[in-house]
Amino acid sequence: MNYWPYQKLIVWQKAMDLTQETYRLVKFLPAEERHALSDQMRRAAVSVPSNIAEGHGRHTEKEFKQFLSIAKGSVFELETQFLICTKTQMLTQEQIEKALLLCDEVGKMLSKMID
Repeated sequence: MNYWPYQKLIVWQKAMDLTQETYRLVKFLPAEERHALSDQMRRAAVSVPSNIAEGHGRHTEKEFKQFLSIAKGSVFELETQFLICTKTQMLTQEQIEKALLLCDEVGKMLSKMID
């Protein structure tokens, strides 16, 4: 497999792990949420590595940081959605623990890259 430079970024790799974990977890949501909250969660999760990759392909550092900022916003959106899942008892705290740790890790890495 040939790698593009963005694929070597640890933050992109962790964001891909977060996306994979999100896809795994939304399968546990009730059927009535499969076309609402789960779709929103998948879109937010996909947005994180996608914006990292898109920003990396831009020509300026300013544009790259703008896309990193969008990715960071998607991390916070996704984290909130996981918390909603526990508040509404659709998922347990134990189920979302790995996802929350990944959200925290990716968010911190993005913050360091943006500053």
